Amino acid sequence: MSVKIRLTRTGRKKQPYYRIVVMDSRDRRDGAYVDQVGIYQPKHQPEVIHIEEEKALQWLSRGAIPSDTVKTLLSRRGVMLRFDMMKRNYTPDKIEEAVAKWREEAKSREAERAARRTTKRKAKTAEAAPSA
Repeated sequence: MSVKIRLTRTGRKKQPYYRIVVMDSRDRRDGAYVDQVGIYQPKHQPEVIHIEEEKALQWLSRGAIPSDTVKTLLSRRGVMLRFDMMKRNYTPDKIEEAVAKWREEAKSREAERAARRTTKRKAKTAEAAPSA
Protein backbone atom coordinates (compact mmCIF):
# COMPACT_ATOMS: atom_id res chain seq x y z
CA MET A 1 0.00 0.00 0.00
CA SER A 2 1.42 3.36 -1.06
CA VAL A 3 0.62 6.06 1.46
CA LYS A 4 0.48 9.74 0.52
CA ILE A 5 0.08 12.95 2.45
CA ARG A 6 -2.26 15.14 0.44
CA LEU A 7 -5.11 17.63 0.57
CA THR A 8 -8.78 16.78 0.78
CA ARG A 9 -11.25 19.57 0.05
CA THR A 10 -14.10 20.67 2.27
CA GLY A 11 -15.86 24.00 2.64
CA ARG A 12 -18.42 25.81 0.55
CA LYS A 13 -18.45 26.77 -3.09
CA LYS A 14 -15.61 29.23 -3.79
CA GLN A 15 -14.60 29.04 -0.13
CA PRO A 16 -12.16 26.11 -0.04
CA TYR A 17 -10.96 24.63 3.22
CA TYR A 18 -8.48 21.78 2.98
CA ARG A 19 -7.52 19.05 5.38
CA ILE A 20 -3.97 17.74 5.16
CA VAL A 21 -4.49 13.99 5.42
CA VAL A 22 -2.66 10.69 5.12
CA MET A 23 -4.40 8.27 2.78
CA ASP A 24 -3.88 5.37 0.41
CA SER A 25 -2.77 6.73 -2.96
CA ARG A 26 -5.48 4.72 -4.74
CA ASP A 27 -8.33 6.37 -2.84
CA ARG A 28 -10.27 9.28 -4.33
CA ARG A 29 -9.47 12.85 -3.26
CA ASP A 30 -12.28 13.25 -0.74
CA GLY A 31 -12.43 9.60 0.28
CA ALA A 32 -11.69 7.99 3.62
CA TYR A 33 -8.33 8.86 5.12
CA VAL A 34 -6.07 7.19 7.66
CA ASP A 35 -5.06 10.25 9.70
CA GLN A 36 -5.49 14.02 9.64
CA VAL A 37 -2.21 15.94 9.95
CA GLY A 38 -3.39 19.53 9.60
CA ILE A 39 -5.54 22.15 7.87
CA TYR A 40 -5.03 24.76 5.15
CA GLN A 41 -7.30 27.73 4.43
CA PRO A 42 -5.98 29.61 1.39
CA LYS A 43 -8.80 32.20 1.19
CA HIS A 44 -8.51 33.33 4.80
CA GLN A 45 -6.51 36.59 5.28
CA PRO A 46 -3.77 35.81 6.23
CA GLU A 47 -3.95 32.24 5.01
CA VAL A 48 -4.14 29.61 7.74
CA ILE A 49 -1.75 26.67 7.76
CA HIS A 50 -1.89 24.49 10.86
CA ILE A 51 0.21 21.33 10.87
CA GLU A 52 0.72 18.89 13.70
CA GLU A 53 4.48 18.50 13.28
CA GLU A 54 4.84 15.31 15.31
CA LYS A 55 2.22 13.48 13.26
CA ALA A 56 3.68 14.74 9.99
CA LEU A 57 7.20 13.69 10.97
CA GLN A 58 5.93 10.30 12.11
CA TRP A 59 4.22 9.64 8.77
CA LEU A 60 7.16 10.95 6.75
CA SER A 61 9.50 8.64 8.66
CA ARG A 62 7.17 5.73 7.91
CA GLY A 63 7.54 6.43 4.19
CA ALA A 64 4.47 8.53 3.36
CA ILE A 65 5.05 10.64 0.25
CA PRO A 66 3.73 14.24 0.34
CA SER A 67 2.07 15.72 -2.75
CA ASP A 68 3.75 18.77 -4.29
CA THR A 69 1.38 21.22 -2.59
CA VAL A 70 1.67 19.53 0.79
CA LYS A 71 5.45 19.41 0.47
CA THR A 72 5.43 23.18 -0.11
CA LEU A 73 3.19 23.71 2.94
CA LEU A 74 5.41 21.49 5.09
CA SER A 75 8.49 23.36 3.87
CA ARG A 76 6.91 26.70 4.74
CA ARG A 77 6.43 25.49 8.32
CA GLY A 78 9.93 24.00 8.66
CA VAL A 79 8.77 20.40 8.89
CA MET A 80 10.74 19.28 5.83
CA LEU A 81 13.92 20.88 7.22
CA ARG A 82 13.43 19.02 10.51
CA PHE A 83 12.73 15.75 8.67
CA ASP A 84 15.80 16.13 6.47
CA MET A 85 18.02 16.77 9.49
CA MET A 86 16.51 13.78 11.31
CA LYS A 87 17.33 11.57 8.30
CA ARG A 88 20.93 12.81 8.39
CA ASN A 89 21.24 11.85 12.10
CA TYR A 90 21.70 15.34 13.53
CA THR A 91 21.37 15.67 17.29
CA PRO A 92 18.02 17.00 18.59
CA ASP A 93 19.77 20.13 19.95
CA LYS A 94 21.29 20.91 16.57
CA ILE A 95 17.93 20.35 14.85
CA GLU A 96 16.12 22.73 17.23
CA GLU A 97 18.83 25.35 16.76
CA ALA A 98 18.66 25.13 12.96
CA VAL A 99 14.84 25.26 12.92
CA ALA A 100 14.80 28.27 15.26
CA LYS A 101 17.31 30.08 13.03
CA TRP A 102 15.27 29.18 9.93
CA ARG A 103 12.06 30.51 11.55
CA GLU A 104 13.73 33.84 12.37
CA GLU A 105 14.89 34.17 8.77
CA ALA A 106 11.41 33.22 7.53
CA LYS A 107 9.86 36.00 9.63
CA SER A 108 12.22 38.57 8.14
CA ARG A 109 11.54 37.28 4.61
CA GLU A 110 7.80 37.55 5.19
CA ALA A 111 8.16 41.10 6.52
CA GLU A 112 10.13 42.05 3.39
CA ARG A 113 7.46 40.54 1.15
CA ALA A 114 4.71 42.42 2.97
CA ALA A 115 6.62 45.70 2.63
CA ARG A 116 7.10 45.09 -1.11
CA ARG A 117 3.41 44.33 -1.53
CA THR A 118 2.33 47.54 0.20
CA THR A 119 4.71 49.71 -1.84
CA LYS A 120 3.50 48.00 -5.01
CA ARG A 121 -0.14 48.72 -4.06
CA LYS A 122 0.64 52.35 -3.26
CA ALA A 123 2.37 52.79 -6.62
CA LYS A 124 -0.56 51.17 -8.40
CA THR A 125 -3.13 53.42 -6.71
CA ALA A 126 -1.00 56.49 -7.47
CA GLU A 127 -0.95 55.55 -11.17
CA ALA A 128 -4.69 54.93 -11.22
CA ALA A 129 -5.54 58.26 -9.54
CA PRO A 130 -6.44 60.91 -12.12
CA SER A 131 -4.13 63.92 -12.29
CA ALA A 132 -6.07 67.13 -11.76
